Amino acid sequence: MIDPIQRRKFLKQSLQAGSLLSIGAPLLSEWATENQKESKRSLNILILGGTSFLGPHQIAYALERGHKISTFTRGKTEPTVHKELFSQLESLTGDRSNNLESLKGKKWDVVIDNSGHRLQWAIDSANLLKDQADIYLYTSSTGVYYPYLGNDIKEGTKLLMKEPEELENEEEKMEYWYGVMKANSEMEAQKAFGKERTIIVRPTYMVGPADKLDRFIHWPVRLSKGGEVLVPGNGDDPVQLMDVRDVAQWMIRLAERKAAGVYNAVGPTSPMGMHAFVYGAHAAFNTPISWQMIDDYDFLKENGVYYIVPWIMPEGNNWGSARVNNEHAIKNGLTYTPLAKTVRDTYEWWYSDALTDERRAKFEENAKSVLVREAEILEAWKNR
Repeated sequence: MIDPIQRRKFLKQSLQAGSLLSIGAPLLSEWATENQKESKRSLNILILGGTSFLGPHQIAYALERGHKISTFTRGKTEPTVHKELFSQLESLTGDRSNNLESLKGKKWDVVIDNSGHRLQWAIDSANLLKDQADIYLYTSSTGVYYPYLGNDIKEGTKLLMKEPEELENEEEKMEYWYGVMKANSEMEAQKAFGKERTIIVRPTYMVGPADKLDRFIHWPVRLSKGGEVLVPGNGDDPVQLMDVRDVAQWMIRLAERKAAGVYNAVGPTSPMGMHAFVYGAHAAFNTPISWQMIDDYDFLKENGVYYIVPWIMPEGNNWGSARVNNEHAIKNGLTYTPLAKTVRDTYEWWYSDALTDERRAKFEENAKSVLVREAEILEAWKNR
C-alpha cells in the first residue's frame, strides 16, 4: 500500500491547492449535444472559490453560455487560466472560517461549492445560503470511497462517515480524514438544501491546465522529451482521471438542468490500463520513445515510486481507487476530451507565460521527484 508519509504529503498538497484527484474519444450522444447548446435562461451563479483550478474553467464555460457569475474568495489566489474574464465577475471577499458577511442578503440560482475543505465550512455555507439559492452543487471527490476495497464502485456504495477509532497513528488517520470530511460535507449540503435541490459531483483525479498540484505534469514534461521512459506498474493496472475542463463544463450543464443527485466524475469512458494510458498520452508528441516497464511493486516501493498520477499502486486500501463506475455520469451527459489533447494542452500551459520559470524549476529540478531520479531508478532496475 502507499507509504503513509507519502500519502499524507499528497493529501496536504491537495488541500492547500483547493482540489484533489478525462480521457477517451468524445462521447456526444444526441441528448448531450442538445444540452450543450446555449442555455435559454441566464443563471446567476455563485462559486465558493473559483480562482484556483476548477473554477476558472467553470467561469469560462458559464460566461460563454450567458450566465452571470459571483465568486467568494479570500482574494489571495491569482488564476493562471482565463484571467482576463475575471473583470466580468462580481468578486466577493471573505473567509469561510470566520467571515461570510458578503454572502448575506443576496440571491443566486445556483451555488457551486468548490472550496469545501472543512466540514464546518459546508455546514455554515449551506445553512446560510439555503434560502438564498435554488441549487447547491457540492464539489466532492471519489475520496469518499476510501478505503477503496471494492470493484465497480458506484454512487450508492456505502460511505465511511467516521474515522476508525482504533487508528492511533496520526499518519494512518490522514488516510481516512479527507474522505470522511467530504462524505459528511455532502450529507450536510443535502440536509440544508434537501436532496431534491442538491447536486453532488465526485471527481477522480482532475488534470489539465491550471493544476496547482503538479501531480500529472510529469507525463507531459517527460513524454515531450522522448528517450527511455519509466512506466510503473503492470500493464493492466487500471487508471482513471478527468480533464478538469470536462468536469467544469458538465457541472454547469447539470446546474442548468437542476439535475439533483450524486455523480461520479470519472474517465475514461471504459477501463484503461497503464500501458494504454502512456501510449495514448504519447500521441500528443512526435518524440521517439523506448518504454521501460517496471512491474515489480517491491522494487518501486524501495525506490519511492508509489504513484505518478494517474497511476496509483493498486494495493491494500488503494486497490479499487481506479475502479470507480461512471455509467450514471455518462447517462447524464458527461463527455470526454481526447487524452492526447489533454496532455498537449497541459504541456502548452506549463510552458506558457502563465507560469514563472521558478514554478517550473521547482518541479522539474526537484531532486526527490521521479522525473529527476528516473535514470538512476532505471539503472538500478537493469542491475537488480
